[in-house]
Amino acid sequence: MQATIQNSVQISGIGLHTGCQVSLELNPAPADTGIVFRRVDLQGFEIEALRERVSRVVLATTLMKKGVMLSTVEHVLSALYGLGLDNLYLDISSLEVPILDGSALPFVEMVQKAGIQTQEKDRTFLKVQKTFRLQEGSKFISIEPSSTFRISYEIDFAHPAIGHQVLDLEMTSEAYAKEIAFARTFGFRSEVEELRRKGLIRGGSFENAVVLSETEIMNGPLRSPDEFVRHKTLDLIGDISLCGYPLIGHIKAHKAGHALHTDLATALVRDPTLCRKVKEPDLLQVESSRLSA
Repeated sequence: MQATIQNSVQISGIGLHTGCQVSLELNPAPADTGIVFRRVDLQGFEIEALRERVSRVVLATTLMKKGVMLSTVEHVLSALYGLGLDNLYLDISSLEVPILDGSALPFVEMVQKAGIQTQEKDRTFLKVQKTFRLQEGSKFISIEPSSTFRISYEIDFAHPAIGHQVLDLEMTSEAYAKEIAFARTFGFRSEVEELRRKGLIRGGSFENAVVLSETEIMNGPLRSPDEFVRHKTLDLIGDISLCGYPLIGHIKAHKAGHALHTDLATALVRDPTLCRKVKEPDLLQVESSRLSA
């Protein structure tokens, strides 16, 4: 069944790139609404969390509708998708979602505080029908048929604190909350000044990102030894949520990023041969037949 939250819940913080103070309130929404941002500073202007609204994917995922922008949406969308929520209004007071501690954990805790409410409407899933791959040089992302939603992510950084990391995980709501939500965004000290000259990361600090010097982590300890690949997986989940439906398929990513993530979401929506829409009762019936065979 579709799900929303039981009660409204609010949080405040600063935007990673704008440095502006912003408040965010999660509110219940009716079945079949989807995830919709409302810019309360602009008379409640609505921006749907869909791939067609993506305008920019440099260091964060930015949505835009009729010239109205909303940036750094991937962490909150990751939490909502990871926890299996379908319908919410996200009322926000500025043009960037607050970065908080740099992970999705505060958003997970918001949902847990609000409570989850099932709705009298079946979920519709996108079930992958065939293998598809996108590649840019040494980077790639692919998806293939599977009976579950699974992610295999691999990164390889020429930095002694990161190096080669691999994560392979079946993405249930329990696994997301335990294994992914806590992982923080990360960046390199050597890039800070250049990014700030470009008007980015004005709100970045040791409190909301893992920062690396040329040789070490400047604000450890890490929350897990492989926190970096877990955060990349967190970003992927937020970006793939923009396809608008829960996904049944196995995503494999190698050194990918927001651009490849969102390009995959676009392909899933636009190519009718990649996926088919399946109602939840039909999906459960197929799974039951498979297990009894």
